Amino acid sequence: MSYSSDEEADPELLELLRQHLMGNTATPTAAETGVLESAEFVYNHAIDVALDMRGCKKAANTIWEQMQQREYSPATWSTHELHPKEKNEETVKFIFAMDILNFSFWSEKSEEERFQVEYRGRRWTGYWNLVAGLQRGLEEGIPITDPAFWINEEEFTLDVLRNVFRSATDEDIPLLQERFDCLREAGQVLHEKYDGSVLDLIEEANGSAAALVNLLASDFPCFADIHTHPGRRQPIRILKRAQIFVADLWACFEGQSYGSFSDIDKITMFADYRVPQMLWQLECLLYGPTLEAAVREKRMIEHGGEWEMQLRACSIWCVELIRREIIREHPEAKGKVNAVLIDFFLYDAVKELEAEGGERIPHHRTRSIWY
Repeated sequence: MSYSSDEEADPELLELLRQHLMGNTATPTAAETGVLESAEFVYNHAIDVALDMRGCKKAANTIWEQMQQREYSPATWSTHELHPKEKNEETVKFIFAMDILNFSFWSEKSEEERFQVEYRGRRWTGYWNLVAGLQRGLEEGIPITDPAFWINEEEFTLDVLRNVFRSATDEDIPLLQERFDCLREAGQVLHEKYDGSVLDLIEEANGSAAALVNLLASDFPCFADIHTHPGRRQPIRILKRAQIFVADLWACFEGQSYGSFSDIDKITMFADYRVPQMLWQLECLLYGPTLEAAVREKRMIEHGGEWEMQLRACSIWCVELIRREIIREHPEAKGKVNAVLIDFFLYDAVKELEAEGGERIPHHRTRSIWY
């Protein structure tokens, strides 16, 4: 353990100190999430996950070329069939509910037997069954995206949530109780601190993506994707769902209105179980033999353990290096590409690969509310 890593300041405490010393005149862009620094630390101390730098360089060129060919941009978000199309307060609430629940959709069952939501004449799996369930619930008159509904103990019950995400198969949505608890808790925090309003929460961040991430992490326990590391005094901040809420706002509103953030480039990729799989497929990530065997055999990877931490943190650092390489090789990409868009692109790519049966390794298995 180096002296410098041991003495790193907590990002939220540092921001509070800045505001105190400057009489609350610190600029919105002064906020830092600490995610990238956490990821670099874990990468530098990782034993079981490594990066192939030649693979990262090759992937950077491939990703940039394909993003150009597909005209990939924040506007791509709204082209997905199930994502909201209106640019209003109801959509903000929808995105908030969606990202509170945006975790753990994988199943050990076959594609035909796994949890599926039937909506608009077809069956949806993975992340899309979440979006489909929310859309279907709203159409059926259930105010599932309303924070006031989440804290109504008579109307919002576990059975109501089960009905919102009722399955077309015998398998239910994973972690149903945990999803219910997250909504209830988030509703209570909004009620107590933000007058029940997601808009007030966003306004509190004063146009800073990093500040909004930090507010979510500090005020909402269900967003506090923060973990200990034996070699570091400060915690490891991953903050997948807090960051993806900011990113989804930015993409949905195309950097305007509720999605206007002066420092969106401070957001990293969102460390889940799908993007690491794609990074391995692109020969950017390398797994040690024991870890690779565990992933291939679909063994459960301990939540909070070294393997999981390395998989997530090294993926964040990998996407950051890919971003830097794209800008280095293609200066015209500056201002057009960031970790958010690279993450969105990689997620779409791995889902396409899955549909084509082209996966060469499964995703890792960890069950938690963080991703």
